[in-house]
Amino acid sequence: MNRVVLITGASSGIGLHTAKLFQSKNWKVAATMRSPEKAADLQNIVDVECFRLDVTDPASIRSAIDAVLEKFGRIDAVVNNAGYGLIGAFEAASQEQIDNQFQTNVFGLMNVCREILPHFRQEKRGTIVNIASVGGRMTFPLFSLYHATKWAVEGFSESLQYELEQFNIRIKIIEPGPIRTDFYERSQEVAQKAGLTAYDAIAARAIPNMQKAGDEAPDGSVVAQTIYDAVNDGTKRLRYGVNTKGILTLRRLLPENVFYSVIKKIILR
Repeated sequence: MNRVVLITGASSGIGLHTAKLFQSKNWKVAATMRSPEKAADLQNIVDVECFRLDVTDPASIRSAIDAVLEKFGRIDAVVNNAGYGLIGAFEAASQEQIDNQFQTNVFGLMNVCREILPHFRQEKRGTIVNIASVGGRMTFPLFSLYHATKWAVEGFSESLQYELEQFNIRIKIIEPGPIRTDFYERSQEVAQKAGLTAYDAIAARAIPNMQKAGDEAPDGSVVAQTIYDAVNDGTKRLRYGVNTKGILTLRRLLPENVFYSVIKKIILR
């Protein structure tokens, strides 16, 4: 019997690459997104079905999971990919922007986990893949709120593995570095506050350098391959880096003040 993967945020970027890769490997794919009617790239692919799922709406998650189980009869893996980046000075961010960032990147991911766990516990198997970031274990200027969500995903996932091991449910954390996706365009929001110019100088240096890193990076297919390998490697390995360029090793080995100096030289040059 073909195995089934449910992917959130599958309409573009990493999610779209992941859906196509799993399909090519003979998996049934439940590609979920807020507006499935817009998923032209997926609508006509055999063994791919599109479902409406908004991670900030628990009822839609529940309905999507029920619909996938009715369609395919099983779910073997869930990829929590939906998310976006809020960048800019913390002081410039509105409370609504902060709430939206956490509702999508943290609470939305938790909502999906909560809804799939009863099924996985009953089946005594399953894999949950949570897309974090290299920015879940280190930081860059002007990404404080995005980093806060990804550090939360890291801590949540690491602790959750202890609870779920008894049910043969595996947790996997994917930690991409720079990846060429619409994260730097459609999936990114810049915090701005009228009259606040105190951070313009640092933004003028940092944001173009981050944009350049994204433009020169590999596309989402490398993350999709890592997700596929993590789901299928049969191990209890927790973390998988993608295009991290050794920066997490430097974070671990260098004194903090030296590491911060390195980041400032790279991002604020």
